[in-house]
Amino acid sequence: MGDKQAAGEQAVTVIGLGPMGQAMTRAFLAAGHPVTVWNRTASKADALVAEGAARAATIEAALAANELVVLSLTDYDAVHAILEPAAAALSGRVLVNLSSDTPARARAGAEWAAGHGARHLTGGVQSPPSGIGSPEMSTFYSGPADVFEAHRDTLAVLTGTDYRGADPGLAALLYQLQMDIFWTSMTAALHALTVARANGISAAEFLPHASATAASVPDFLAFYAPRLDAGEHGGDVDNLAMGLVSIEHVVHTTLQSGADATLPSAVAEIFRRAIEAGHAKDSFTSVSEVFRSA
Repeated sequence: MGDKQAAGEQAVTVIGLGPMGQAMTRAFLAAGHPVTVWNRTASKADALVAEGAARAATIEAALAANELVVLSLTDYDAVHAILEPAAAALSGRVLVNLSSDTPARARAGAEWAAGHGARHLTGGVQSPPSGIGSPEMSTFYSGPADVFEAHRDTLAVLTGTDYRGADPGLAALLYQLQMDIFWTSMTAALHALTVARANGISAAEFLPHASATAASVPDFLAFYAPRLDAGEHGGDVDNLAMGLVSIEHVVHTTLQSGADATLPSAVAEIFRRAIEAGHAKDSFTSVSEVFRSA
């Protein structure tokens, strides 16, 4: 690590040492970057200090240590709770805010940081902690282009970098869109596996079938995306009335298995609303009109 540090790797401060913050700190250390760390529960830094990180005694000291400050916190409420008492120390800092929150909160956070003399990059990390340090993973970034370019190489230590433009809310939006797909899909898969187990089929036994269904999704997305963008909901391939019958069968199967049917029932209700709006003979994509008008 000493040779790399001698070559002038940028020093970094990491604030927030949950699993993600710890993984990021270790990735920076492994790449030869001097790292200062701070966490509200100071003991979370113990192992990292033993591995070469420097522990800041206060949040002010953590901010003063380096120009580049990576924030890995639960949300923007946590960011403000930590940084507002130390706002006087923000001037001249670059805040790479990898905390999750809404696009609006990201834009407001960037404006707040600028008001205290700091520059703000929003990041949306598309990786679990175990993937940090892998270039195959990716992180959305948005904010000032010159700030991103100045720190691109350092940020690339964590994951691949995907800069999306100047709007500080855009990286947060793209991240939340990904989470929309992830959590709803994974919840649906978990529901199906639960119903399988209720019928004596183990999750491991059903896994190949679940995986095959998941693997088919990109083809469906590729087919539907241009039709959705064009507002074409013609039922030449599928129709929502048949979709409702299908999801109602899932509801009945779930109930007969003694499992909770809240999730498929919610989908059925969305389908019914679209049918009531006149889309019974239209494609499944007509459900988007319900979402747009909610």
